[in-house]
Amino acid sequence: MDPPRYSPPSTGPAGHDTGAADAAGRDTGPATPVTGSASPVTGPDAGATSPDGQPARRVGQETRGGQPEPLTIPVQPRSLVVLAGLPGAGKSTLLARLHVAGAPATVLDSDQVRTVLRAALPAWVPYRWYRPLVHLAHRARILGHALTAPGLLVVHEPSTRSTTRGALVAVGLLTGRSRHLLWLHASPAEALAGQRDRGRLIRPGAFLRHVRRARAVRERCLAGRPPRGWTGFRLLDRAATAAGVRLSVTFR
Repeated sequence: MDPPRYSPPSTGPAGHDTGAADAAGRDTGPATPVTGSASPVTGPDAGATSPDGQPARRVGQETRGGQPEPLTIPVQPRSLVVLAGLPGAGKSTLLARLHVAGAPATVLDSDQVRTVLRAALPAWVPYRWYRPLVHLAHRARILGHALTAPGLLVVHEPSTRSTTRGALVAVGLLTGRSRHLLWLHASPAEALAGQRDRGRLIRPGAFLRHVRRARAVRERCLAGRPPRGWTGFRLLDRAATAAGVRLSVTFR
């Protein structure tokens, strides 16, 4: 059950990235720096702040030659990057469009565990019977790779519970990793549609609890009170990440 890994791209004379990798670790060709600047948050997101107290800024859809560019997010070497949000929000889809520049990376998605167990179990066994085992194995892998994996560790985890976020912060601190929380916002209707598309629906009561907790996280973020313990926090949406996300390693 080896997770996908990225290889660091080659660099040019001035250290600029000249290559990137996709979610399967394949070379995707030259990586083009994103140009342009972030646009101030307006409308319902106005007033949000980042963990350092600066006004939050939403990066617009950057383009190059009329083509959308991935949203670039700077991270430190050996960061623990958690992609969070409602079940069905599109986290696995976004991970499939992830680009990494500047360091090797390991990607952990609970779907990796589910796929292995699905193949090992009889076809008649419903997912709900082994869902707890999937979650347990996924979290054990997070801890194990946080201890041993080189470079970045990118993790798929809804993290609507404060206890889950606290545990991930603790893992990052104990393993000497910077901690970045990327919160992918989707409406409950969008998340339900995503669950239907993947063929796995969460029980209504459990989903409502996810919705309430996710709404509270987003409201606190927009009020300038993002979750504590994270080196960096980004509130994302589907529009801003339509062309994918590019994690760019910085050494500052």
